[in-house]
Amino acid sequence: MEPGSRSKLAKTLPALPEIPEKQYFSISEAATLCGVKAHVLRYWEQEFPQLRPLKRRGNRRYYQKHDLLLVRQIRSLLYGEGFTIHGARERIGQAVRNDGHSPQLVLDIEVEDDARECSPQHWRQRLQTLRRELELLRNLCVRSD
Repeated sequence: MEPGSRSKLAKTLPALPEIPEKQYFSISEAATLCGVKAHVLRYWEQEFPQLRPLKRRGNRRYYQKHDLLLVRQIRSLLYGEGFTIHGARERIGQAVRNDGHSPQLVLDIEVEDDARECSPQHWRQRLQTLRRELELLRNLCVRSD
């Protein structure tokens, strides 16, 4: 570990809510799900090149699940393990270089129960969610024309 990559303020963080099965999240939803404020997310976008939410009309940000997982990892490194911004950026970049995977694959991802994923109920709910998201996207496209 390089000098200065960690501060002396490591602490235990409160648990975060489960990320819903949804394709896109607004900045306020992302902030709530990740336990940080919206302005912190905007700042981290400048500091961490891996964090790139979709930007639409009016510069509105739309975060995807992999973005939220990355934000949670950044939060854990900064607030939980006491890393500095520079140290956290290096740690995430190093993990990507070593594994050759994108950031979301090196994060600690909770694996869902396989039995639940195979149930018809799970897929029915997933399809309903996707349908709602597609309708929202269609409405966004219609409004921008």
